[in-house]
Amino acid sequence: MTTKTILLVEDNPDDEELTLRAFRKNNMKNDVMVVRDGVEALDYLFATGKYEGRDVVDLPQVTLLDLNLPKLSGLEVLRRIREHERTRALPVVILTSSREERDLVEGYRLGCNSYVRKPVNFESFVEASRQLGLYWLLLNEVPPSSAT
Repeated sequence: MTTKTILLVEDNPDDEELTLRAFRKNNMKNDVMVVRDGVEALDYLFATGKYEGRDVVDLPQVTLLDLNLPKLSGLEVLRRIREHERTRALPVVILTSSREERDLVEGYRLGCNSYVRKPVNFESFVEASRQLGLYWLLLNEVPPSSAT
């Protein structure tokens, strides 16, 4: 993969804009692919539906996954990502407003790499985004796509 793409799976336009603004404020120059429901997320990752023909080897550096999604829940998306050999090692960060402990427990049970509650305050959100970017895009090392 030549660029470090972020896959943002977010159905709320306000949260999407907040995330993108926070990335810009932190000078994160990565390409961000935004998908708005669970089915579209899987279509993107597996090059099906409207993403048919996309290079399936070109996986995002990290997927930021909301839980409360239309069509297919974030937890179901995570389960399906972990079922496939090619996407099993894909870093998935649950980025959600859910305060439900069962979501946290189930997210880790299904194999998320991190669970982050979206801060309500914009400045706190900007700082959380900065830290996420620093870790997942600069410090974290992922196996080459041929190994996943």
